[in-house]
Amino acid sequence: MFSWLGTDDRRKKDPEVFQTVSEGLKKLYKTKLLPLEEHYKFHEFHSPALEDADFDNKPMVLLVGQYSTGKTSFIRYLLEQDFPGMRIGPEPTTDSFIAVMHGTMEGLIPGNALVVDPKKPFRKLNAFGNAFLNRFVCAQLPNPVLESISVIDTPGILSGEKQRISRGYDFAAVLEWFAERVDRIILLFDAHKLDISDEFSEVIKALKNHEDKIRVVLNKADQIETQQLMRVYGALMWSLGKIVNTPEVIRVYIGSFWSHPLLIPDNRKLFEAEEQDLFKDIQSLPRNAALRKLNDLIKRARLAKVHAYIISSLKKEMPSVFGKDNKKKELVNSLAEIYSRIEREHQISPGDFPNLKKMQEQLQAHDLNKFQPLKMKLLDTVDDMLGHDIAQLMVLVRQEETQCPNQVVKGGAFEGTMNGPFGHGYGEGAGEGIDEVEWVVARDKPMYDEIFYTLSPVNGKVTGANAKKEMVKSKLPNTVLGKIWKLADIDKDGMLDDEEFALANHLIKVKLEGHELPSELPAHLVPPSKRKVPE
Repeated sequence: MFSWLGTDDRRKKDPEVFQTVSEGLKKLYKTKLLPLEEHYKFHEFHSPALEDADFDNKPMVLLVGQYSTGKTSFIRYLLEQDFPGMRIGPEPTTDSFIAVMHGTMEGLIPGNALVVDPKKPFRKLNAFGNAFLNRFVCAQLPNPVLESISVIDTPGILSGEKQRISRGYDFAAVLEWFAERVDRIILLFDAHKLDISDEFSEVIKALKNHEDKIRVVLNKADQIETQQLMRVYGALMWSLGKIVNTPEVIRVYIGSFWSHPLLIPDNRKLFEAEEQDLFKDIQSLPRNAALRKLNDLIKRARLAKVHAYIISSLKKEMPSVFGKDNKKKELVNSLAEIYSRIEREHQISPGDFPNLKKMQEQLQAHDLNKFQPLKMKLLDTVDDMLGHDIAQLMVLVRQEETQCPNQVVKGGAFEGTMNGPFGHGYGEGAGEGIDEVEWVVARDKPMYDEIFYTLSPVNGKVTGANAKKEMVKSKLPNTVLGKIWKLADIDKDGMLDDEEFALANHLIKVKLEGHELPSELPAHLVPPSKRKVPE
C-alpha cells in the first residue's frame, strides 16, 4: 500500500548515473538546483540561470586591467596573430568587451546577435541592455590556441576624471557575471602605473569569492632597472593587500608579454621562468575545466540554500494585513541579525552569505509578501545532490582526466618554448653540455679525480661509505644525495668508479647552483665508458 514511500527513499539513496561530467552537471542543475533557485527568486538577486552552453563551453580566460597595461597585446602575444577588432595604443583603445573565440572563418559577431546564439555561453548578458550589447563583440578566427581556450578582452579601467563619465551599463556587474563563468582571471598591471583607481578597486571587490581564479601579471617589467623592479613589486603587493582580502599572498607573474626586444635585459632569466609558470597555469585549464565547473556548481548551490533561508525568514516575519511597509523597513535594517540567526540555526559558515549591503539594496525593490515560505523538500533535494551525486561526479572527473591526460593548450606562444635551444632551461643545470661532443663532466674531472684517489679506491672503485663521507660535505639533505647516488651509480654495484664519482660531484654542483635534478640520467651525462654501442 505504501510502496511509493520505499521507491522515493530508494531514489534518494541511489545516486544518479551519468556518462560524462558535462551531462551530469546539466542534469543535476536542471532537476535539483534550478527548482530551488526559481522558487526563491535567486536569479533576481544573484546570477541568471545557467544554460547548456555554460556547461559545454571551452575554458575562458578573462583579462582585466587599467587602460594601456597591455591586455590586447597579451592576447596578441599568446595567439601570435592579430584578431578582428584588435586595436593597440597608449590611449584607452579597447572600448568593448571582445570574446576571442575559435571559428573556421575570421570575423566579428555583434553583441545583439551573440546573445541569441544558443551555442555560445552569453545569452544571459541580454539583461545588461543595449548600452552594453553595443560594446560587446565576438572575434572569431582559426587559431590552434583557441581550439582549447577562449579569451575575453575588456575595456581599460579608467582613472582620474575619465572614470566619472558613465559607461551606460554596470561595468563591475558585467565583470562579476564573467568572473562566475571563466576559469582564470588575469589582472594586468603596468610597471609604470601602479595606482589602483576607484573603478579598478570596485572591480577587484566585485571579483570577491573568485580569488582562487585570480592571477596577477606585472607587465612591461623590462622597462625598469632591477632595483626599481623590486620596489615596484613591493608597492604592488602592498596595494593589492589592501583590496584583496585574503590571508594568502596573491601570485604575481613578472614579465614583458609582447614580442618586442627587452629594453633592459638584466632580468631575462627571471622573465623566462615567470612566463613559463604562467603558461603552465593557462595550459592546465582544459584539464581542470570539468573540476572548475563542478566547483562553481557547489558554490552556487551553497549560495542558493542560504538565499532560500533568508527569503523564507523574511516572509515568515511579514504581517499578512497591516503595517507591511514599516515591517519591511525594520526587517531590511535588521538583516544582519537575521543572518546571524540563520547562521546559528542551520550551522552555516558566515562566508556563504551574500554581501549584506548589496542584499539590503536589492530587497528595497521587492515585495516581501510575495516571497515563498520555507519548503524543506527543495532544500533536501539540493542536500542530496551535494551529499551523493557530486561525489559520484568527482569519480567521473578523475576518470575523464586519466582518459585524456594530454589536454593542454597548444599552438601560438605555447609552442615557441616547448622544444629546441630556446626551451626554458635548455643547456642549463643537468642540461648543460647537451649539444657538445665531449662529455661535459670531463672539464672538472681532474679536480674530482684528486678527491677520488684520497678515498682509498679498491680495484678502481670507492665504497658507498667512503663516497658518502665526501658527498655529505655538500650539506645537501640525505634525500637529495640519495637521488644523486642512484643517478651516478650507473652499473648499480653499490660502488663508484672514477667516472661515476665525477658524475656524482657534477650533479651535486648542479643542485647547489639551484637547478632541479633529472628523474632519469640524460644521455649526454652518461660516462663515455658506460654508453651502449649502437648495434
